[in-house]
Amino acid sequence: MQSTDVIVVGGGLAGLAAATELTDAGRQVVVIEQEPEQSLGGQAHWSFGGLFFVNSPEQRRMGVRDSHALALADWMGSAAFDRAEDLWPRRWAEAYVDFAAGEKRAWLHGMGMRWFPVVGWAERGGYGAIGHGNSVPRFHVTWGTGPGVLEPFVRRARAAQEKGLLQFAFRHRVDALLVENGRVCGVRGTRLADDPVERGKPSSRDAAGDFEWRAQAVIVASGGIGGNHELVRKNWPQERLGSPPAHVLCGVPAHVDGRMLGISEAAGARLINRDRMWHYVEGIENWNPIWPDHAIRILPGPSSLWLDARGQRLPGPLWPGFDTLGTLEYLRRTGYDYSWFVLNQSIIRREFALSGSEQNPDLTGKSWRQVVKRAVGKQAPAPVEAFKRHGRDFVVRDNLDDLVAGMNALAGNSLIDAARLREEILARDRQFDHPYAKDGQVVAIHNARRYCGDRLVRVAKPHRMLDPAHGPLIAVRLNILTRKTLGGLETDLQARVLAHDGQPLPGLYAAGEAAGFGGGGLHGYRALEGSFLGGCLFSGRVAGRAAAAAIA
Repeated sequence: MQSTDVIVVGGGLAGLAAATELTDAGRQVVVIEQEPEQSLGGQAHWSFGGLFFVNSPEQRRMGVRDSHALALADWMGSAAFDRAEDLWPRRWAEAYVDFAAGEKRAWLHGMGMRWFPVVGWAERGGYGAIGHGNSVPRFHVTWGTGPGVLEPFVRRARAAQEKGLLQFAFRHRVDALLVENGRVCGVRGTRLADDPVERGKPSSRDAAGDFEWRAQAVIVASGGIGGNHELVRKNWPQERLGSPPAHVLCGVPAHVDGRMLGISEAAGARLINRDRMWHYVEGIENWNPIWPDHAIRILPGPSSLWLDARGQRLPGPLWPGFDTLGTLEYLRRTGYDYSWFVLNQSIIRREFALSGSEQNPDLTGKSWRQVVKRAVGKQAPAPVEAFKRHGRDFVVRDNLDDLVAGMNALAGNSLIDAARLREEILARDRQFDHPYAKDGQVVAIHNARRYCGDRLVRVAKPHRMLDPAHGPLIAVRLNILTRKTLGGLETDLQARVLAHDGQPLPGLYAAGEAAGFGGGGLHGYRALEGSFLGGCLFSGRVAGRAAAAAIA
């Protein structure tokens, strides 16, 4: 048996944030991680690096006027808290918006983090001022994407390791929390065999021994359930989202399995809002996969025509980039596990971004020379063009009849009718003949282009989709991909995990996705984007500071 001041379970972003706050306070820390050392940083490494800031310098330079009051109203309208157990999630939401509008950017900037100057506009909503969505652009892409977010925390952790304050225990899988006299006092688990597998690929679960560590506090920062499709389906909210899909892709590595949530429950922790989850509907199968069923999410601009599997256009405001969960709910009730984007080369060149650090080598590599190439020529960014050539979900043709034939062949049915789709596209195209429109999506496109960031780099200039000058035509089959757990271990504002009686379970803290990013679900039912990495940072910081202050 070994001992330390604090054990952090999980070497992802939340765990690193917690661990470095603890070592800054002079505490001895052990970070226990089941994956190999090359996977340090967890899911954050693969992310686009988006962060939610309020009234940032980047926003102001782009002419965006934001405020704490507007951001809080947007958050609460999206979260739609409506349960008794939303007491702490609501308080965490309020605290997080305070953080995002306050010291968050300065804290990260002081560590050397920087952001792409054009602020993105994700989850635009469209239901009304009180409902879901960001009223203004708030999605700040970190220069260096996910690795750029991780770098300051890995650097701080390695410095603490050199000082003897931090120890990493890689290939150690926690199987139980130790509880004595009602207090969590350590962990017990299995040492896994070394595995040189590359980051993101499934690692061996061969046992090489066991271990036990004792500590004054344990912080659970082990992530969510997105890689465990059996658990996703078990928790799927059928009354809200319909039946779970039979075919689903995976937006996270296989090790994101939710094991520690059940282990924490067994020790007396309360898990709430387990039916709240965040899965995307713009998933494409990775032609060059890293983990099983590896999906890449398209981050779309607003111009693609969105069709269900039968070729019916989705109703407003279910346009690309407006309401992820609303679109998921609608599509689950069509009886099919997929939908379609129909677009052309001019739209894909300007409006298709792919999630993931590896899909954005220019931003990840911090190369302005490569970034500038996005704005010139007719080609989309190289990773997008690679999917056009190799992706099994892409159909590229020179005319609509051939495009529809390719869509039906890919789907293995004849659900798409070329004549009906042509009528839909022509009717939409006519809306661009003048500066006014009754088509809601066209109105949204005009509104987006009023924002200089969208007009410069994100939203294609309005044009007729069937104009050969803007070809070829492209159809993309979209799949559901699993991503985030919005519920989690219930915590108070000190990140202390609560037991079923509503009182803190002594010695146990939680952060990141395991805590629903704070409180057991600070996003409520819907997220505004840019808040997952930020939630890891915020809750990890809170947990680390609270645990450091609590121990002797």
